[in-house]
Amino acid sequence: MKVDGWSMRDAGIADGDELIIDCGLTPEDGRIVVAEIDGELTVKRLRRTTTGWLLQASNPDFADVQIAEKNDLHIWGVVTRLLRAV
Repeated sequence: MKVDGWSMRDAGIADGDELIIDCGLTPEDGRIVVAEIDGELTVKRLRRTTTGWLLQASNPDFADVQIAEKNDLHIWGVVTRLLRAV
C-alpha cells in the first residue's frame, strides 16, 4: 500500500512510502494498522482506551479517530514493513 498523507509522520511513515501489511496478524493495542472506517482507508496506531478503541495519529496536526458503535470499522491488516524510495 502506498501512503498518501502525513498523519503517521512521527512514527516514521511519510507521504509516498510503501507499506507491507500482514492480514494474518491479530491487530492488537499499540500496533500500526491499515483500517477502513466508514468506507475510508487510513493508517493509524490502534489503541484501547477506557471507552473503547481509538485510531491514533502520530502527528499532532491530525486528529485521532474515536471508534463509536455507529462506525463501520474493518482492520485490513497490521503494518510489518516500510519501503521508502530514495
